[in-house]
Amino acid sequence: MDPPMAPVLDLIPIYLAQERELIGRLAERIEYKFHMPVRVRRRWFDPETAYDGSRGQYNSRIMLKMLLADPTDDALKVIGVTSVDLFTPVLTHVFGEGQLGGRVAVVSAHRLRPEAYGLPEDEALVFARLEIEAVHELGHTFGLLHCVEPSCVMHASTYVEEIDLKSPEFCTECLRAMAGQARAGQSA
Repeated sequence: MDPPMAPVLDLIPIYLAQERELIGRLAERIEYKFHMPVRVRRRWFDPETAYDGSRGQYNSRIMLKMLLADPTDDALKVIGVTSVDLFTPVLTHVFGEGQLGGRVAVVSAHRLRPEAYGLPEDEALVFARLEIEAVHELGHTFGLLHCVEPSCVMHASTYVEEIDLKSPEFCTECLRAMAGQARAGQSA
């Protein structure tokens, strides 16, 4: 009998073919933050299924469903990273979305880019924002709710400027909650 595989987190680029360096750096940061190997994989679905022509955006809920339909289904968590504009039916846009206590999340760099607001390009700022949002949405998959601590990565962000006020780190309370989730998962 083979020993159980160590938990792995899958990162799925969606419309980011030219962003190999960004994806590699993000995978390294996620691996460091969550203490588990990150595997970058090709997508197995057509993201156009999530496109809403009337809005000119992609429905994040449909993206989550497509990520859940992973044919290998062997990763503890799966995060899709895209450059397209995401929305949910009740919000004009989202930076990302993660299933609370679930397995999948998706984040978008689209509204994280300064040029989306008429400002000069700044790839370092885009990466910092993307790291914060990826960690935030993955935090939801580990059962974390929004945090009241303004600098915590789990603090809610409606505007991109609010992302800039956050750290890519979990506050003490969120770290404690995540450790509790890990202990509960081990005893199940």
